[in-house]
Amino acid sequence: MTDSIPACPECGSEHAYPMGALLVCPMCAHEWAPAEAADAEAADAPRVITDAVGNVLSDGDTVTVIKDLKVKGSSTPIKVGTKVRGIRLVDGVGDHDIDCKVDGFGPMQLKSSVVKKV
Repeated sequence: MTDSIPACPECGSEHAYPMGALLVCPMCAHEWAPAEAADAEAADAPRVITDAVGNVLSDGDTVTVIKDLKVKGSSTPIKVGTKVRGIRLVDGVGDHDIDCKVDGFGPMQLKSSVVKKV
């Protein structure tokens, strides 16, 4: 057999076998779809967040804004070159994945596509 069958997600047994569209564990009688196992493995993988040029970001990094950003409720934008220190990576609203405090504007969330790691 060229493809490997994953271990049972319930009991960890390596004796699972295919039965139609499902995989079955003879040890605990658990049945599951192979796609569910792949989705569960993908969900467990850590998410990698990169800046606009491809550098990997982590909590506590210092980044620079690479384009003017309009701020809702403010008449002045965040200017190019503004340094943001001590970022936190989060699963924010939409694709906003950086939680930070910008000097002069206060706490906000930014997209990783508009910053560059220093």
